[in-house]
Amino acid sequence: MEILLGFLIALMIGLTGVGGGVLTVPVLVLYLGVPTATAVGTALSFSALVKLPACAVYVQQRRVDGRVLRYMLAGGVPGVIAGSLFLSRLTGKGLEALVLTVVGLTIAVTAAINLARLWGDGGGRRPAADRAHRLPWLTVPIGVEVGFSSAGAGALGTLILLQFTVLAPAQVVGTDLVFGLVLSALGGGLHVGLGSWDAALFAKLVAGGLPGALVGARLATVLPARLLRSVLLVWLVYLGAQLLDRGLRALALLPA
Repeated sequence: MEILLGFLIALMIGLTGVGGGVLTVPVLVLYLGVPTATAVGTALSFSALVKLPACAVYVQQRRVDGRVLRYMLAGGVPGVIAGSLFLSRLTGKGLEALVLTVVGLTIAVTAAINLARLWGDGGGRRPAADRAHRLPWLTVPIGVEVGFSSAGAGALGTLILLQFTVLAPAQVVGTDLVFGLVLSALGGGLHVGLGSWDAALFAKLVAGGLPGALVGARLATVLPARLLRSVLLVWLVYLGAQLLDRGLRALALLPA
């Protein structure tokens, strides 16, 4: 079952470009019953591995802007460390219901932002001047969000690059992809160190995910990616809402 889920998740990532974290966490929690913190840590590690081939292609094609990436990582790295430690602290205090609520809200909002961008104007009017020096302040909360829920780097990272830099579209995608890879790898490593991951589950997801990513990348050239992405994002809004509802119900049962 886990191998099949890994294949399907990576297949959809390859077909639609939707981030691995935002897709993996709700599937693990809702369909496999994995604890939220463990799902986040496992999803981050899985997402980092699945993103590696695509990142290598963008780097080889020189579609990653090193200067902008450094600005993003200056805020994103401390953010993902803080988010990962915060998640561990909440889980350790038995506040899993609160974690589930925040993760569900994050996933639903992230998917909704992606959906709005997909059917909107692609990010609005491009800026006339480069404002990349402001990126560290903007990527701190993105890093926190990634470390806490494994979601956010793709949707929000792309959005701020479109609004604060003059990068070409291919450079926006490549730079944000590498940014997401670094945050996923760092966050996943921290969660591994904190014990918030499942090694056996990770291995099974990877066993299915590697061929799934290859198949998805090939099918993306012949299938209507925009329609598939839209359907997937609507489903993710629903899954995020399900997580949010489950978390709020659990919070309501806690003693005052």
